[in-house]
Amino acid sequence: MVIDPLEAHLVRADAFRIALVAPVSGVLGMLGPCVINCASLGAAEVSDRGGVLGRHVELVLVDGGRPPAEVAREVAGLARAGAVQAVVGTHASDVRVAVERALGGAAPYIYTPPYEGGSRTPGVYFLGEPASRQVGPGIDWLVRHRRARRWYLLGNDYVWPRLVHVSARGRLLARSARVVGERLIPCGFGDLAMGRVIESLAALRPDAVLLNLIGSDLVAFNRAFTAAGLRCARLCGALEEHGLLAVDGDSTGELYATMGYFGTVPTDANLDLSARYVRRYGTTAPMMSAHGHGSYEGVLMIAALVARAGAAAVPAIEAVADGTTVSTGRGRLTLADRHVRQRVYVGRADGLEFDVLASS
Repeated sequence: MVIDPLEAHLVRADAFRIALVAPVSGVLGMLGPCVINCASLGAAEVSDRGGVLGRHVELVLVDGGRPPAEVAREVAGLARAGAVQAVVGTHASDVRVAVERALGGAAPYIYTPPYEGGSRTPGVYFLGEPASRQVGPGIDWLVRHRRARRWYLLGNDYVWPRLVHVSARGRLLARSARVVGERLIPCGFGDLAMGRVIESLAALRPDAVLLNLIGSDLVAFNRAFTAAGLRCARLCGALEEHGLLAVDGDSTGELYATMGYFGTVPTDANLDLSARYVRRYGTTAPMMSAHGHGSYEGVLMIAALVARAGAAAVPAIEAVADGTTVSTGRGRLTLADRHVRQRVYVGRADGLEFDVLASS
């Protein structure tokens, strides 16, 4: 069950409420429906198994597509009023930084997407791969199999792309490859900025572009790239099934993504999860994707942490967090030092799906 934040202050003793911070507006708005579906599936499954401390799970939806300070105020207000007992976030890293600061340990917070790495704040737990882990396998694959030596780095101008680029530079240097161009552009950039990027790529003719654009900006770039007739490998750090659908798929064999999950990951656990998702939402529901799957994992991990601690208070959870394990579509995830270590997959777009080429 997903409820509006305005109703969350009507506290019911029999409900354990989780603030689900998901983008339903802004450049990441296309991810919202799948994220909500997957989190709701997780909440229903936890409730069916007895709930959290005997209480069924409700989700309080907070739009994570708004300015970071606005999102952070709302989340912190809900937590400090006791209207929610935990937070699961699937949104951009600039929003995460603001929410993390505003919460100040008032409630446990699970952040599910890939992130820049480095955070060690008590009560904040990460299920996504850090930059140092995420980009490496894709870079290695393209250097080895596509002889990609000359790279162009392109991302939105905020904390996650900046630090992914730092990691990428080190990895490329170690593989005897080099960066021939780099640009960071604001979220929601217009046609003029897009035109300049396309002109720069046409002039430099790199072997590969590392794309750390997000949401509709990533879609707009890939459409413009195709329309301009450019040809080189594109490796994306935030491309999932909905973004691929928005560009009408790809059959060039040169569009790649690196993620901790794809809907096509060939495991029994993932096949079973996908079947449960379809049974609940039908065959026309938004496709399972990395960001949606992450929100499912986030709900399960909050439930596991609180069950193990016997309480939702951050100090109690911190004392037992290491070793907490959940089973999801990508296997067993175990927390250690507020993070999980999991496989990173390299996928190549094939129509509207990703073929998994490698994992590390």
